[in-house]
Amino acid sequence: MPLFQTIQFNNTTKILIWEITESFDELYSQVTLKEKTQRRLDGMKSQMHQRAFLSVRMLIQEMGFTDKDLHYDEFGKPYFDCHNHISITHSYHFAAIIISHEKVGIDMELQREKIQRIADKFTDFECDYLDPSSVEEYIKKLTVIWGAKEAIFKIRNEKGISFKDHINVNDFSLNESKTLSSLHFDNLIKDFDVHYQEVQSDNFEGKFTLVYAFEK
Repeated sequence: MPLFQTIQFNNTTKILIWEITESFDELYSQVTLKEKTQRRLDGMKSQMHQRAFLSVRMLIQEMGFTDKDLHYDEFGKPYFDCHNHISITHSYHFAAIIISHEKVGIDMELQREKIQRIADKFTDFECDYLDPSSVEEYIKKLTVIWGAKEAIFKIRNEKGISFKDHINVNDFSLNESKTLSSLHFDNLIKDFDVHYQEVQSDNFEGKFTLVYAFEK
């Protein structure tokens, strides 16, 4: 059972990461799905996507919930019928969830060189401190920035939010694990605490960046 990592962030916040090594059949045999979820699973064309989807169900079971407890609003944001907030992410052979009493968002990304080619699509404010000449650090910082903006978008989940124009991530060091971010959208200004760390498995190549954010 590849529960890869558990992070107890505080008394009311927990992050669980699943390493997806099982086959579809192995995962499917260990979960019970409601009819709506089964239809969604059946409609997925990629088996990797199906395995990630089932891995998320494994993670919520680890937390004492079931698929019947998990719902999605009209915008696709997951929620429970209780005081706990939940956010979900999956990337390649990892899936992760964060459950908290606070408003939270989570994202996990593989660090890839090609993020440099799309940096101008999601960075503006951050260009003041980014250094493209230091390639490895640049890729890692871009991945943190993308993850932070994705996590914040998952919290707010409002149509029209632009990663580039509306979400600013403050300068940060890769030697630390926390920064601040802000959302400026219409007449709304919201601040967020952002946490980040690297994740790497012995079973697969590549380094991943895990980012999670809390609305202040």
